[in-house]
Amino acid sequence: MSTSAIIMMVLAIAIVWGGLAFAIVFLLKHPEGSVQLLDDHGRPLNPPS
Repeated sequence: MSTSAIIMMVLAIAIVWGGLAFAIVFLLKHPEGSVQLLDDHGRPLNPPS
């Protein structure tokens, strides 16, 4: 492999793993359970009782 191919491979791997790490940190700080559901008009939905 040429030097430029190795650099591109390392860059691509860093982007993929960096994106994964960012997604994990983001989800840990903003858990999916805290998302508020909205109706078609943008009003909050009441949870079913």
